[in-house]
Amino acid sequence: MSNALLVMDVQRAIVDIADDGSGYLSRLRRAIDGARAAGIPVIYVVIALRPGFPEVGTRNRALAAVAQAGLYVEGAPGTEIHPEVAPRPGVVVTKRRASAFSGSDLDVVLRARGIDSLVLTGIATSAVVLSTVCQANDLDFGLTVLADACLDTDPEVHRVLIERLFPQWADVVAVEEWIESVSGPAT
Repeated sequence: MSNALLVMDVQRAIVDIADDGSGYLSRLRRAIDGARAAGIPVIYVVIALRPGFPEVGTRNRALAAVAQAGLYVEGAPGTEIHPEVAPRPGVVVTKRRASAFSGSDLDVVLRARGIDSLVLTGIATSAVVLSTVCQANDLDFGLTVLADACLDTDPEVHRVLIERLFPQWADVVAVEEWIESVSGPAT
């Protein structure tokens, strides 16, 4: 299997809302560095909506609330990837909905590279991670979720998803455990 690490919605404004001071960004940085050291591509996924929000329907409560608040407009302050985990030259995919696949060319990018297994990280566990797990499972990707490289504003929702729902479709592991599995035995 060919893997890719997805770093999803770790944008400055989202981190400012969700980061609980638990060291999330340093754990995520460790996963990114571990992936690069193992030769695993790191693909960033961001949410960015067009000015005027033409892609937001009134029945989509979550996106309608985002549009009403004027958040995540392409190029607006806060939509950039957080500088602590900012990409080196590489692939950044822009999505228009909750799932990393919705309104983006992520599937094309992955298939062109022969990637059939995804390692998921991001904010929020109950939004981009959940939506992407469901869609990637339906697309027959192998899945791993890095439990401590996902974050949600509701710790209980995060816990239930990580402990009860995601294991039905994905391997759920901690960053350090995953790094050990991809880096091979220590010498």
